Amino acid sequence: MGAGVLVPTMGALHAGHESLIARARAVADERRSPVVVTVFVNPTQFNESADFERYPRTLDADTAIAERGGADAVYAPDVREVYPDGPAEWAGELPRVATAPGLEDRHRPGHFAGVCQVVSRLFELAAPQAAVFGEKDWQQLQVVRAMAGAQHRVEVLSAPTVRDKDGLALSSRNRFLSDEERAEALAIPRALGALSPADNAPVLERMLRRGLLGAAIEVEYAVVRDAETLEAPRRGRPRRALVAARVGMVRLIDNQDVGVWEEPTDQAGA
Repeated sequence: MGAGVLVPTMGALHAGHESLIARARAVADERRSPVVVTVFVNPTQFNESADFERYPRTLDADTAIAERGGADAVYAPDVREVYPDGPAEWAGELPRVATAPGLEDRHRPGHFAGVCQVVSRLFELAAPQAAVFGEKDWQQLQVVRAMAGAQHRVEVLSAPTVRDKDGLALSSRNRFLSDEERAEALAIPRALGALSPADNAPVLERMLRRGLLGAAIEVEYAVVRDAETLEAPRRGRPRRALVAARVGMVRLIDNQDVGVWEEPTDQAGA
């Protein structure tokens, strides 16, 4: 295909995806190249078959949104085109950020193998110069960056998380929340937004978990990590606060930049 800038999606597009397409459009205009949006619900990255089956398929609406956002083409292959020999397990090597942090990799085993498999295959099919991913799936962004750097000559760009008016990060799964569940889910952005970059990681994690207490949600993790490796934060490096939680039957993830923490001078020798 020879796409200039690729925006891989699983469809059910919303304003968050439009922001990715707008980012791709801006980059593509500078490079005088096209923008291609892919729509493919990838079976190899779902841990639960029920989640795969109920994932929304809205290709006509997706095409309209992609065109409105500035895409030159929408590529919606079927499974046989992406996986001619069937969706067998990916044989490539996963980067450390996909296996070591104990975050999505612990709660969704095999998920990042599926992500790397489909992204690698889409890179082969579309041959882009660059690809745009959202920051809401922060660990996925770092995994794809590491994989692309090691195995493909594709520049991986990011676009900030887009939030609804009430602060909830936009997600194709938000449509499955009842009004009551959505109200409970707002504890996640509130807890993230209350964090102070002046505090060290243990303090931030206590604040984060305290902010989630009392809400009718099942927290899978609420941590502060190195923003790139997603392992224990180190002095002088960017940090990210990350949350994954289930609200009713819906699993939500979110994250927040919490800056670089430097130990105060008067405590450096303590």
